[in-house]
Amino acid sequence: MITTKPKKGDLLIAEPAIIGDVSFNRSIVLLADHNSDGSIGFILNKPLEYNINDLVPEIEANYKVYNGGPVEQDNLYFIHKVPELIPNSIEISLGIFWGGDFSKVSELIATKTIKENDIRFFLGYSGWDSNQLESELKANSWLVSENIYEKNIIEKDYETFWKEKMLELGGEYSIWSNAPENPSYN
Repeated sequence: MITTKPKKGDLLIAEPAIIGDVSFNRSIVLLADHNSDGSIGFILNKPLEYNINDLVPEIEANYKVYNGGPVEQDNLYFIHKVPELIPNSIEISLGIFWGGDFSKVSELIATKTIKENDIRFFLGYSGWDSNQLESELKANSWLVSENIYEKNIIEKDYETFWKEKMLELGGEYSIWSNAPENPSYN
């Protein structure tokens, strides 16, 4: 369901008009927090060429790392659906949690107690100052959608996610689902 008022746990779907914005073109962002001070989220469908072992050599796993957004891209963040295993996690909503004890995460991956579909890693995050996101919504840069996938959002196929959302929206959005990412490729 598309809404106009974002809340923590919602998805921001980049409007097709955000062409040329390297960070957000065809992005789907999970809002990890949204309040009067601003908003924080993570881009769910922009994998990087790294895996977790490239960034944290002690972790011997090939879990993908995603571009969470243009802010603090030298910091590693994560969302997960196993709060009972990762102390100090913060609930986003619908069974999705943000952060927690990273040394415990390393241990859980090493013992194969958690799997890649339980956790998603990001370099950086997407951030908006107070009222900035609302301004972008008024400028038709984003659509706000409920997270119908709940905690299974972590398992969504990043390659087709934006296209799927365009098809779900229907109408003029359906046309954009098959358009090339870069219009100059037409």
